Amino acid sequence: MNRSILPVLLALGLATGGCGNGQRKDDAPVVVSAIGGEARAADPSAGPLDPAERVLMGATAQGLVRFDATGQIEPGLAERWIVIDDGRSYIFRLREAYWPDGTPVTAAQVVRVLRRAAAPASRNALAPFLAVIDEIVEMTPTVIEVRLKRPRPDLLKLFAQPELAVFRTGTLDGSGPFLARAMAGGPLLIPARDPQRQDNATPEPEETVRLHGERAALAIARFKAGESDLVLGGTFADWPIVDPAKLAPANVRLDQPNGLFGLAVMLREGFLADPANRAAIAMAIDRAALTREVQPHWAPVETILPGKLDSAALPAQPGWATLPIAARRDAARAQVAAWRRQHPEPLVVRIALPAGPGATLVWAHLAEALVAIGIEPRRVGPGATAELKLIDAVAPYDSGRWFVQTACVACPDTLEALILAGREAPDLAARAQRIAEADAALTGDSSYIPIAQPLRWSLVALRLDGWQRNARAWHPLNHLRNETE
Repeated sequence: MNRSILPVLLALGLATGGCGNGQRKDDAPVVVSAIGGEARAADPSAGPLDPAERVLMGATAQGLVRFDATGQIEPGLAERWIVIDDGRSYIFRLREAYWPDGTPVTAAQVVRVLRRAAAPASRNALAPFLAVIDEIVEMTPTVIEVRLKRPRPDLLKLFAQPELAVFRTGTLDGSGPFLARAMAGGPLLIPARDPQRQDNATPEPEETVRLHGERAALAIARFKAGESDLVLGGTFADWPIVDPAKLAPANVRLDQPNGLFGLAVMLREGFLADPANRAAIAMAIDRAALTREVQPHWAPVETILPGKLDSAALPAQPGWATLPIAARRDAARAQVAAWRRQHPEPLVVRIALPAGPGATLVWAHLAEALVAIGIEPRRVGPGATAELKLIDAVAPYDSGRWFVQTACVACPDTLEALILAGREAPDLAARAQRIAEADAALTGDSSYIPIAQPLRWSLVALRLDGWQRNARAWHPLNHLRNETE
């Protein structure tokens, strides 16, 4: 695969020319490429954000809290907070903050944006996980309270996501940590005025950021030519084009965050109407070979949950987990053969995958697995009708409920009810039990076929000594340099 795409990379100038390996002068603006579409302001309540839009929103519109370089919670608009009433009430005291025109951010404005994001009709990607919020109220001009129907110890991680950043509707501008100035090719980000500092002088060039939203090949070419310092948002789909660029190993960084990478059952018809048949497909996949082909250190998985998290039990194991791959395929082949004796027509399973050479490598292994057990595989695009669809998503917070709900794409009502029971559980102990039950039920039903942890990659210039791997694969632009944190 690498040999087949090398001519493309050579045409882009990746293998020759440029300064090499993204090393730029330390007194220049930090240039960042976010893999995705155009880096533009977008309203999270109008629909899911593109990866480049998430980077811009996270840089220009902080939430009540935000993530630091290690993926831990730090203050954002809220300078401090307390949790009372057995975890059913979060009270945030806002710090002094300003909109780009110099007017102060008020509690009423924060409340209005968060209510809109959490509304049942919101198209915000996190809205399904905010149903626990009962009310968001302004207590004073600098204090707000988030009242919950039930305790949720992981709420702060949701509030730190760019989807819950606080911005002014209409203009989509926020209070920092950067202010955006429109420029050709992508915005220039300038540090916002810090009311806690006496000296708010004009920032040095290296304190500013030029942000580009572009496809992976162009981002790698820019970095290779020494015209950028950072590439963010790389996934498995584009990973195979990194190696032919011949970048210094110190510049190539991998994250393997918690999340889901696997096949969701989209149509429960014909062959896939039977859980045993769905399990046959799960058994046929050689996960270790698949992940090793794409990236040798990519971790394969066989469970929905990555660990116990907030479940009452360890991750549910499928019944075939103890079998070696040869025995798994023998059992799967027998299951398919039994079906085909009753249904002699061609057995075709469509798999929806994204574009990209990494996706083609994954497809090759999935196709080989299905052919080996007597199924004709067919690849389709991510928006096409398919029996199976690849999910590649990083978990926004550390709850088993996110995993079971996200994995359950086209589940029957009985499984949906189990997942809903976790959301509606009256206390944390009951919630943990409901999550464990949903995990076991989804695993037994083979509603989702786990393959691996998500894979994310970045290209990082050595001048960005503040960049750190973390379990969120989220790298804030205000934490790229240690001396400016």
